[in-house]
Amino acid sequence: MEFLIEYLPLVMFAVLAFLLFSGYPVAFILGGVALLFAVLGDLAGTFRLQQLTLIPLRIYGGTMESLVLVAIPMFTFMGTMLEKSGAARDLLFALQVMLRRVPGGLALSVTLMGTIMAATTGIIGASVVMITLMALPVMMKAGYSMPLATGTIASSGTLGILIPPSIMLVIMSDLLSVPVGTVFIAALMPGLLLAALYFIYLLVICRFNPKLAPPMDDDVGPSTRTEFWAMVFRSFLPPIFLILCVLGSIFLGFATPTEAAGVGAFGSILLAAFNRQLTWENFVEVCKRSALTVAMLFGIFVGATAFAFVFKSIGGEHLIVDFINASSAGPWSIMIVLLLMVFFLGFFFDWIEITLIVLPIFAPIVGLLDFGGHVGAWDGISQPIIIWFLILVAVNLQTSFLTPPFGFALFYMKGVAPPEVRIQDIYKGIIPFVGLQAFGLMLCVIFPSIVLWFPSYMLGGG
Repeated sequence: MEFLIEYLPLVMFAVLAFLLFSGYPVAFILGGVALLFAVLGDLAGTFRLQQLTLIPLRIYGGTMESLVLVAIPMFTFMGTMLEKSGAARDLLFALQVMLRRVPGGLALSVTLMGTIMAATTGIIGASVVMITLMALPVMMKAGYSMPLATGTIASSGTLGILIPPSIMLVIMSDLLSVPVGTVFIAALMPGLLLAALYFIYLLVICRFNPKLAPPMDDDVGPSTRTEFWAMVFRSFLPPIFLILCVLGSIFLGFATPTEAAGVGAFGSILLAAFNRQLTWENFVEVCKRSALTVAMLFGIFVGATAFAFVFKSIGGEHLIVDFINASSAGPWSIMIVLLLMVFFLGFFFDWIEITLIVLPIFAPIVGLLDFGGHVGAWDGISQPIIIWFLILVAVNLQTSFLTPPFGFALFYMKGVAPPEVRIQDIYKGIIPFVGLQAFGLMLCVIFPSIVLWFPSYMLGGG
């Protein structure tokens, strides 16, 4: 019995992992497990049920009053409105025309569009579904290899988890009480690094094996120079301008991320009006979808707050610290184990579960580690190791959308793809991109400046 009481937090974690496979709503699982182990902790003498009265105060004071989290509804609205307005469809066509003479031009266009839309949506499900519906039929008609087409779409659609303004980064910043603006700036270079790795891979493989990606016909697109520039002005420049308004206002210090989210939401409405898609029906649909997404996220926040409180109260955090101290593992061993754990958890769980459960427990431990000057001090960054670790986890979590058996991006794609697209083709297509993500993560581990140089330059005055 004493052994069970001592390791009750591990049992709690194991029960949570088991129940997440049940398919029951995650918010209810988190809250239910918290209540169950609060009762067990009370029986074991490690927790008092009266402490449960503190949970509503934590939920209200720590989550509902967080000004940072106000950005989530507006970024969600912005991404949904851009999807509904047709801006993404016009952008893809413009990129296709501009890259039609480059080997694999259509695949490169999808990668560029995924990168651009990542900086406007931050909603993975919406991005993957949108790009699949627009690009996959065109790539199939052009004779593209099915694994190459599906892998390109899935990897490009998931860039929104990393490239700001990412909803995941907002949540991570709030969990660790670090400035979300600093996290946005730190995530930009790793996100663009992954996009560049995808781009180079597609350029090389299509150059040496043209059969994988047949070129587009020359008669596609505008026939005159005037029509071409009109297409660029109408389809390419507006979303780029919106991105510059949102991210530029954050990076240059003109606005907080919450204020910039408001600018983005308003800008998406103007862009929909510019494309003549701002109808009452579309507006109501965008509001409904945004409200459902935000309600789901905040429901999980409530459950995760209760879970984390009970887990720590029954000794979970002390158990982990004691285990690490007893193992005499060095800082690099601990870091590698944590990153591998996040990677393998991504095979089975969504980023929300991993972020809300793993990050608050292990980030304080990483903050105490000494990497022997590998990270160093950076002007303008108060917690460089925490920022570095947060971005490493974010890069790592992108693989959770692509790795089977529960890669959510793969399910999103299969759900809207034509019937002839097999799940085996999708699994085969994502393998090289998961490898590129792992390589990008390794570069960020070896060279912390990829993460920390840009925020230090922007916040430290150059």
